[in-house]
Amino acid sequence: MKNYYIYILSNKNNSVLYTGMTNSLMRRVWEHKAKLIEGFTKKYNVDKLVYFESFDNPRAAIKREKQIKAGSRKKKIELINK
Repeated sequence: MKNYYIYILSNKNNSVLYTGMTNSLMRRVWEHKAKLIEGFTKKYNVDKLVYFESFDNPRAAIKREKQIKAGSRKKKIELINK
């Protein structure tokens, strides 16, 4: 069975949060660290994994990703600190 992940990355200073989804968490974090992903994460040096959740179903992962993205920074920090 394949796993799907939602994850939150931050930068060295924890001043930026990025939420994403993948089916290979280790590969995706490596891609961010290697600056292979163009855009926001590369621009703001977002490469530190601070939170993740695992799902068996991609629809459930997408739903959770949207839920987290819709939340405030405060809510994301509370989730990370749980």
